[in-house]
Amino acid sequence: MKFGIRYSRLVMLQCAVCLVLLTGLLNAGGQQFEAGKKTKITGVILWRSGDLVKIRDKKTGDVAVVNLTDNTKIERDKDFGMRHANMDVTAMVPGLTIDVDGVGNAKGQLDANKITFDPNVFAIEVAEEQQIQANQAATAHAQSTANQGVAEAGQAQTSANVAQVSADVAQTTANQAGRAAVAVGAVAITDAQAVALVNQRVSDLADYKTVEEADLFFPAGQDSLSPDDKAALSKLASDAQAVQNYMIEIAGYASSTGTRDENLKLSDARATAVANYLRDSANVPMRRILVPAGYGASHPAVSNQTAVGRDINQRVDVKVIVNKGIEEGASM
Repeated sequence: MKFGIRYSRLVMLQCAVCLVLLTGLLNAGGQQFEAGKKTKITGVILWRSGDLVKIRDKKTGDVAVVNLTDNTKIERDKDFGMRHANMDVTAMVPGLTIDVDGVGNAKGQLDANKITFDPNVFAIEVAEEQQIQANQAATAHAQSTANQGVAEAGQAQTSANVAQVSADVAQTTANQAGRAAVAVGAVAITDAQAVALVNQRVSDLADYKTVEEADLFFPAGQDSLSPDDKAALSKLASDAQAVQNYMIEIAGYASSTGTRDENLKLSDARATAVANYLRDSANVPMRRILVPAGYGASHPAVSNQTAVGRDINQRVDVKVIVNKGIEEGASM
């Protein structure tokens, strides 16, 4: 009997330690808010986990936890381009600077009543559309310069053949132009790698793990969900309810058909259609959805050289993700 009592006490002690450690993952070394007291804070989002948003206070440098609720009102300081007002809550992604008005709760967190943000202000490098466009423009410019260099090399070679007297000089010019073309081409490759880096989605970051996903495919030029798409989304949303602190990430794509602007607009419309269905028909709170993004024809799943490939690339990737830190703490 005494052994049983001691064993029970040991189990209770272990559970208490696990609870303390889990709580520590959220609040360790961080700012604590007095229960019932109104507070304002400005900070940069470090990570998300379900309704919890961990931020770093811009004034003190302390880490604080903000809790999103059904009553949290989220607004933009500036226009968000193609984004819609009802999507503002989805913009709570790592790197975003936010202003929070709220009330402290019993856990030392801040229950957010109102959050405002400027979508163009980021404290770290994240996949901002403006940066993506700038890098893509740099890539196109570098490629154009490389092509021009190759053309100049060809012209110089032709001149060398026609004017035998100045052949040596022309050949030297051609060689220099060729080296310049190679150098600029290397810059183009470097810029392309930079584009890939800033296009990195939240689920690609080391802090997050994908626990379930669905791929939806669209006919050319369309953004409407099919019955099969809706069924897949309903199942994903239902399964997500059993995942503690889940979040849903949505990334829309297009094939290489059409202009760059058309592809960006179409892929964004596809991602938005998915977000709207999850909210309106699958009862997923918008605060559990990370900003749905359209990436145009970037990140093709397969080559766009064939009709089948283009059909596959006209898609939306939907992922249920969790923060690894919380997941590991909960499993202790």
